Amino acid sequence: MIYKAFKLLKYPQGTISQDIFDLVSLPRPTLKEGEFLVKQTYMSLDPAMRTWLQQREDSYLPPVQIGEVMRSYGVGMVVESLNPKFPVDSQVVGITGWAEYVLGHEEMNVVDASLSPEAILSIFYFTGLTAYAGLMKIGQPKQGETLVVTGAAGSVGSLVGQLAKAQGMRVVGIAGSDAKCKWLVDELGFDAAINYKSQNLAEQLKAAAPNGVDIFYENTGGPIQEIVYNQMNRYGRVVVCGVLSDYDNDVPTKGPSWVDINLKSLRVQGFIVTDYAQYSEEAMSTLGRYVAEGKIKFKSHLIEGFDRLPEGLMMLFKGENTGKFIVKF
Repeated sequence: MIYKAFKLLKYPQGTISQDIFDLVSLPRPTLKEGEFLVKQTYMSLDPAMRTWLQQREDSYLPPVQIGEVMRSYGVGMVVESLNPKFPVDSQVVGITGWAEYVLGHEEMNVVDASLSPEAILSIFYFTGLTAYAGLMKIGQPKQGETLVVTGAAGSVGSLVGQLAKAQGMRVVGIAGSDAKCKWLVDELGFDAAINYKSQNLAEQLKAAAPNGVDIFYENTGGPIQEIVYNQMNRYGRVVVCGVLSDYDNDVPTKGPSWVDINLKSLRVQGFIVTDYAQYSEEAMSTLGRYVAEGKIKFKSHLIEGFDRLPEGLMMLFKGENTGKFIVKF
């Protein structure tokens, strides 16, 4: 039996295009003792994928190498096993790759079969941990404070805003369309949302956050970054989760002045979710409780078809998704 996989053909120069990936057929592997085989059913598309295609060895993960299967996260079913920890018909989640079948590994997690793959990838895996660790462990929210989150209609941003509301904060989301902003306010309960493609952004932010900004959860970069930064309060915290708009640039956009970091006693911290793995159980427990209480909702942007993975990744970087971008096949 053979299966399909996408290998990296060349590194992107600027924006991602379909021609950097090569669709190949691979033989189904023969298992050795301790191994197990997973048939993927749902795969996550994430902004971090662009950083995995950068040729820099000082990042938190080595780049995907030319000729390797593209790295990803996914959910699937164990279809063959020589490992008692991962019996056949178990539902698992973990680091996988752009392939219909993958050899499992010990860092995969068996997850309750009653949990939908959409819920797992949208909340109960790295997406949820990213939102929780960035806000709760780095941002350290306080009731009555104001949070601004960019990429607010994305998977992480939408969770961050809802978590902040559950902590009693005022929440302002930044998104890329009026429809996304309406969803954030009407469906997720944000106090305000701003379309970064509109005019008079600084004035809009002052109206949405009249008491200034205490926590800035940054997912995107771009011109809105300096506007939010300039309205930070003393002792404010800037949580740098991602800078999506800069991942395609050889030379990153120049950031805001460090003067305010000094004079306002700001704390600016970047983070990678895997550095906070020890909080996974705590995060999942908290998120699960909020979901049960109706304080957190999630939305999946689902497309179907394994062959659409490159197309989906390009859609992600154009901001065409609302919620978690997932490919089902």
